[in-house]
Amino acid sequence: MKSYEVNFDGLVGPTHNYGGLSYGNVASQSNSQQSSNPKEAALQGLAKMKALMDMGFQQGVLAPQERPDVAALRRLGFAGSDAQVIQQAAKEAMPLLVASCSASSMWVANAATVSPSADTADGRVHFTAANLNCKYHRSIEHPTTSRVLGAMFANQQHFAHHAALPAVAQFGDEGAANHTRFCRAYGEAGVEFFVFGRSAFDTRYPAPQKYPARQTLEASQAVARLHGLREEGVVYAQQNPSVIDQGVFHNDVIAVGNGEVLFYHEDAFLETNKMLAELSSKLAKVGGKFQSVCVPRSAVTVDDAVRSYLFNSQLLSRPDGSMLLIVPEECRSNERVWHYLQGLTGAGGVIREVKVFDLKQSMQNGGGPACLRLRVALNETELAAVNPGVIMTAPLYDSLTQWVERHYRDRMTENDLADPQLLLECRAALDELTQILKLGAVYPFQIN
Repeated sequence: MKSYEVNFDGLVGPTHNYGGLSYGNVASQSNSQQSSNPKEAALQGLAKMKALMDMGFQQGVLAPQERPDVAALRRLGFAGSDAQVIQQAAKEAMPLLVASCSASSMWVANAATVSPSADTADGRVHFTAANLNCKYHRSIEHPTTSRVLGAMFANQQHFAHHAALPAVAQFGDEGAANHTRFCRAYGEAGVEFFVFGRSAFDTRYPAPQKYPARQTLEASQAVARLHGLREEGVVYAQQNPSVIDQGVFHNDVIAVGNGEVLFYHEDAFLETNKMLAELSSKLAKVGGKFQSVCVPRSAVTVDDAVRSYLFNSQLLSRPDGSMLLIVPEECRSNERVWHYLQGLTGAGGVIREVKVFDLKQSMQNGGGPACLRLRVALNETELAAVNPGVIMTAPLYDSLTQWVERHYRDRMTENDLADPQLLLECRAALDELTQILKLGAVYPFQIN
């Protein structure tokens, strides 16, 4: 039976703005308060989806969240009509309104951790929505994320869904941004690689000093248990605390893996040699041959990696066994990074080609190509059981492009977030979107 890795990309929401909400994310903080262009952001993301589909890769789309989140503001004490809640928040606590309007759900690498059926005890694909409790603006996402994923992967014979972990610091979970999977083939048993920034209970693990470590070891272990993963099919590794303090807020900012290959920076991990040996040994037991591609600090510094998002790239397998690297335009603009990539693809190794995409709107808010997609390994039967409305096709691309053109603004500032009309525009857009994607009622305004 054939198997595939399907990339479900997050559709950028209508309230895309530069609120500077993510402490520890250099791009988010440095572009705070600039004017954004939601329409351009959504169209850039759709263009990437269409391009990958045209290249023959399986591609899907994941819907954005309802914003502003009026219910979240009500929980914080704002009252009255929806318009009054927004106006009161804008007057008394603008940072809370900005947080409630964040379009950060576009980065669906944080939406959940996914384990394919070949790895799990019950032979189903398992999803655990990430609690994202390190940042308030992201911690309010998981209830809707769970409903959207449930509508996309609804067949209980093939798919299992778990609620987010307890929303406390000890179980901080950032989803697939700190998780990848190595395998010989997507439909075969593999090794799931969980990367954590700190331990909540074990003081032997060092912690960063400047920026928070968002993922805990305990959260990763809990997800592995929920998904029924075998001990011999799991490897845990700790991020280097010093690179977290340099702006590497997730592992996918400093490393990316696919198939049998890990592409990583020399300074990405602690105990790197031990980790590589464990990955190699465990992958060999399921018939795989692990390969690692280390980018030396002498060629690309951590600062280069953070500013270019070299590692926040998509590493995709091609039919001939080679791999394609999807990178943002910022990689070409960085002389050292681009020089390294030219040498990499010319060396005859497994990574043979680089394709560049303009994702400036997302990049300026702190997320690149890999942030925008949630990878789901599916066999033919499971792919057939996915809601067909979310699988990218040429007609769907056209429909979504037209939908964006109808509903999105081409300029967004902090003052625009205080406009109650924005909420009405967003709800009208999302109500139509659920019909296009055949999701049913997934948003609070559709349910309540």
